[in-house]
Parts: sequence; C-alpha cells; structure tokens
Amino acid sequence: MSETHDSAVGVTPPPSPDDSLTPAELAAKYGLSVSGARPSLPEYTRQLWARRHFILAFSRAKLTAQYSQAKLGQLWQVATPLLNAAVYFFIFGIILGGRQGIPGGDKNYIPFLVTGVFVFTFTQTSLLNGVRAISSNLGLVRALHFPRASLPISISLQQLQQLLYSMIILVVILLGFGQLPAWSWLLIVPTLLCQFVFNTGLALTMARLGSKTPDLAQLMPFVTRTWMYASGVMFSLPFMLEKRHSPGWLIDVLMANPAAVYMDLMRFAFIDDYTGADLPSHVWALAVGWAVLIGVGGFVFFWKAEERYGRG
Repeated sequence: MSETHDSAVGVTPPPSPDDSLTPAELAAKYGLSVSGARPSLPEYTRQLWARRHFILAFSRAKLTAQYSQAKLGQLWQVATPLLNAAVYFFIFGIILGGRQGIPGGDKNYIPFLVTGVFVFTFTQTSLLNGVRAISSNLGLVRALHFPRASLPISISLQQLQQLLYSMIILVVILLGFGQLPAWSWLLIVPTLLCQFVFNTGLALTMARLGSKTPDLAQLMPFVTRTWMYASGVMFSLPFMLEKRHSPGWLIDVLMANPAAVYMDLMRFAFIDDYTGADLPSHVWALAVGWAVLIGVGGFVFFWKAEERYGRG
C-alpha cells in the first residue's frame, strides 16, 4: 500500500514471475516470433507448396497481360522467337555461312536454328525477368505475407507455358522439313523438366541479386547475348571451333554449358540426323547436374535473404 499526493491510496502490484525474464525468454515462453522472420527451409518449402495454386494463377495472369495492349495479342508469344529466327537465318545462315557443319547438311539448318532459338529463349527470358521479380512487384511484396520465392517460380512457369505454345509452331516446322515423330521425341519431357528446374534456380538467384542491385537488369541483356553466341544457337558450335583450331578443352567447356546442353538434347530429340556423336560427353549427367546444382542452389540462396525482400 502507498499514499499518493492527493491522499488517495494506491496498491502496489505483486511482483510478476516474468519480471526477471529477458525479451527473448518472454517471446519463447508465450510462443511469440519475429514478424517477417525467415522460416526454416522445410517449412518454407511447405509454404510454397500450399500456395501452388496462387503461383500457377499468377503465372497465367502475367502471361495473359504480357501482350494485352498489342493488337495481335498472344500471337506475339510465337511471333517474337520466329522473327528472331528469321533474322538469325539471314545474318548467320546466309551471310556468314552458319549452315556449314550442321548434322545432316543444309536441309536441317532451319529445324536446327528454330529449335535452338526457342530453347535458348526459354532460359534467356527466365533470367531477364527473374532479375526484376522482386523489384517490379514491390507493392505486392510489401502488402502481403507470402513466400517471396513464389514470384521467380511463377516467372519460370510463365516462360514454360510460353515455350509450350511455341512448340506447336516448332512441330509444324519440323514436319514441313521431313522430321517425322519418333520415339526420340519422348526425350523432350525429361529435357524440359531439367531445363525448367535449372531456369527456376537461375531466376531465384537473379531475383535476390536484382532486389538489391537494380542496375543488374541493364547489364543482363549483354550477358545473355554473349551466352547465346557461346552456346551455338545459330551455328554448329563444335564445327566452328574446330574450324578455327580452338583447343579441345575450350570446345568441351563451351559444349558443357547448360544452354548448349539443353539445346543439344532437344535437337537430338527432334532432328533425325542429330546423333549421339553430336552430343557432349555425359550429356544426361550434365543436364541433371546443372538442374540440381542451380535449381537447389538458387532456391537456398534466395531463401537465405527471405526476410530482407521489400525492405528499404
């Protein structure tokens, strides 16, 4: 009991057992956690799986909105890589002689080129859009609580859907040049699966880097253009390197880069004259290895900074 200055009687509360506890101990006692704290990796994975419907719906919405202002609409999904292939055919196929060394001869150059353009574009756009995955969705990131990995994963899904639309035109082109369906076409499924996992890991990695370094988005087009030339999209990479007497180790390194590996596997699946001799050594080990290394590594790398996305 105590007496206040106006003669009112006050009551001193009894000491609480919580008085001697630190803030951390209090939080543990009452099950409190830091708002926005990074969950464990297994819990993070479970949260992503629980939001799988949101990720798929978000990717579809972004795909639909991508060309909503264009008169041709979704036709640009197919027209854009086809126009790129037409330009490369004129520059590399006709002017620079890129048709030399193509397995099966000149008649296979257009299937070779279009397959390469479509497959490389899948990886290229996943990387370029992944850089902006966080920065272009800051309003969503700051307003809602959800696993931020949903955004780069939805980007890879969006590009996969776009590639599948493009594959319809690719099949028409292949049939027009005498490439009939064969058992090897079944290899498309594991190849695309490996490439999708690789692209997703790449998008996750670039999303974390791009969230803190916005200027990276301006640099990436130059990186992807160099990567395209070093992967043999428009010409037979081993033929051009051997023609210039490049060392064997350089040929092996460039043919083992992931973009070249996935293009080679797709060409092997689609083109009859593209044989096992045209593939790099241990090609399936490379395809799976790149998918696991970049896919899993990119996921963990992105998760490590989960609590920092969207903050100033």
